[in-house]
Amino acid sequence: MKAAELFVKCLENESVEYIFGIPGEENLDLTDALLDSDIKFITTRHEQGAAFMADVYGRITGKPGVCLSTLGPGATNLVTGVADANMDNAPLVAIAGQAATTRMHKESHQVVDLVSMFKPITKYATQVLEPETIPEVVRKAFKLAQAEKPGASFIDLPENICEMDTDELPLPDSINRLTFADRKLIQQAAELLQKAKNPLLLVGNGAVRARATKHIEAFLERHKIPVVNTFMAKGVIPFSNPMAMGTAGLQKGDYENGGFEKADLVICVGFDMVEYHPHLWNPNREHEIIHIDTKKAEVDNSYTPNIELIGNIGPNLRALGEAVEKPILNTNIQFKLREALVSEMNRNRKSDAWPMLPQKIIWDLRTAMQSNDIAISDVGAHKMWMARTFRCDEPNTCIISNGFAGMGIAVPGAIAAKLANPEKAIVAVTGDAGFMMNSQEIETALRCNAPIVILIWNDSQYGLIEWKQQRRFGRSAYIDFKNPDFVAYAKSFGAEGVRIESADQLLPVLEKALKNDTVTVIDCPVDYSENDRLTELLGNVLSEIED
Repeated sequence: MKAAELFVKCLENESVEYIFGIPGEENLDLTDALLDSDIKFITTRHEQGAAFMADVYGRITGKPGVCLSTLGPGATNLVTGVADANMDNAPLVAIAGQAATTRMHKESHQVVDLVSMFKPITKYATQVLEPETIPEVVRKAFKLAQAEKPGASFIDLPENICEMDTDELPLPDSINRLTFADRKLIQQAAELLQKAKNPLLLVGNGAVRARATKHIEAFLERHKIPVVNTFMAKGVIPFSNPMAMGTAGLQKGDYENGGFEKADLVICVGFDMVEYHPHLWNPNREHEIIHIDTKKAEVDNSYTPNIELIGNIGPNLRALGEAVEKPILNTNIQFKLREALVSEMNRNRKSDAWPMLPQKIIWDLRTAMQSNDIAISDVGAHKMWMARTFRCDEPNTCIISNGFAGMGIAVPGAIAAKLANPEKAIVAVTGDAGFMMNSQEIETALRCNAPIVILIWNDSQYGLIEWKQQRRFGRSAYIDFKNPDFVAYAKSFGAEGVRIESADQLLPVLEKALKNDTVTVIDCPVDYSENDRLTELLGNVLSEIED
């Protein structure tokens, strides 16, 4: 068979369901071979959109999302989405066509060293040099992408290799299980927990990937210990649980309001430092730390665990909880963060202010959506509000790009979420700037019959940057722009478009849109003057908030 056909059989062997991408001259043999496969090829309108789709698909399903481009500019367009997946630990395999090996040794049209370019933003990057190596390359790419901690792999596939013949076959997948921590270490950790006066749980994205919700809930049922989640772990513990403090990881005030100031022991469950750097919640390096994760802790002078329980996160947490003889029922940690958020949302749930307040937009969105529906948040000022105040009771129901924080993820990400979960309602929550970065994928959603709702927070500027500029310099610079008519824009694709003109219109519009069998774009003017109120309520905003 041709090497391109073998490559497709290897993808089938990895149970690939979708490939997101754009065909090109250097991947002609591969796309032709896909015509005879059950793998669904989703033709996107931009390679960045394809990479973001693979990113979110991987994060939601736990299986590597796959994206495809041609060489040169097609491959460079994948970079942002691939980097986002790698830093947010979403399994992804990116494949790029490449020029024939007969012209790669010299200056040649559209040829760049893609392997060197992708190495810093992937776990594994390689080029196929012989058709016989395809089974090994594909198996390794998927194995490493999915192995803890997950991330991205990249395969560079020269066009002349695809044309060659081979008798090789795909390699079988191997079965592996995460181990349990050493029993002596579990006992030592239990003794440390038993001595603590004010222990606190910090739950990160690794707990979502490990599907550890039931273990965390059981732990909290026995031990009444406050728990704080990072942005990417929203919903891993239901906010309805009285021990749930809320989401931390944005502001300096989280140290006090999130309970870290009073804590003497922090149990980090599936926590990655990229989510909430320890120097913010352990500034004096005084906390004792128990690290429960699939991998050993990163070396950092603000994060030096006393004990590391490495392996299967949920069962190791359960073992720790059971090893503590006397249940922990009292804490001096006050639930300031939880109380402030509940109070703030209740204060504004009936607001008729115009343009709409962020609190009211989120209240209506949460009211309209079912608990297992999925919101994909883009990056911008609205992300702060979604991370803080959008209540989640199930994991992976509010997807937030936080490690790399790439703008433009919401619309393509929502498409991938809908393809992976066709029975659920999906909402892309985006600012007007982030929306315009990948709005062309509306056509992809319509063509793929992926009815999603796109909720645009419209302020006609780079609002988060303007806010930061005003706070730092007392003036703004180069943040204004003009938007198209979003309603007319949506209709030009064949989608529905609605402009919100008063605060009482949003909820019924959302409820209707969530039942539509087509894409609905909602243009909702927002007043971000409340940003200062949120930071005053919860603490001083960090200078490192992403743009």
